[in-house]
Amino acid sequence: MAFDSELDLIITRDMSVTREQLWAAWSNPAHLAQWWCPKPWTTEVKAFDFRPGGAFHTFMSGPDGGTSDNPGVFLEIVPLTRIVGTSQLLADTRPAPPSWMPMTTCWTFEAIPGGTRVTGHAMHATREARDQHEQMGFQVGWGMMLDQLAAFAATL
Repeated sequence: MAFDSELDLIITRDMSVTREQLWAAWSNPAHLAQWWCPKPWTTEVKAFDFRPGGAFHTFMSGPDGGTSDNPGVFLEIVPLTRIVGTSQLLADTRPAPPSWMPMTTCWTFEAIPGGTRVTGHAMHATREARDQHEQMGFQVGWGMMLDQLAAFAATL
């Protein structure tokens, strides 16, 4: 996926866990619920049909009563390598209602000496949406989530 600095945000972490451990953490909804959102928020996985065209729906709850409802769909799954999804479509590519944060995401897993490089690529339709996502704390929030993913994957 080509990076557009006007529309996209990127985060990368080198982790000392294998791609197989990361894939196990990503591909099981019970595992995903353990690390998906920054603590102390919690995640309920409402739908997880891990295939292209399959539903992906998380609902996050914060200790202050805040919530984040995130339905979407998996677009591409390349085992141990890449997961692409979007909030702009629902299962079987049915158009989605307007999302509070419309985006397409691409996660890649690259084997490196001693572990795996994980890259999250968030693609937005407008500069304004990109800037809003960045100002909401993209780097900090997604960074916390990736740290939680690495810690959880190390237990698998």
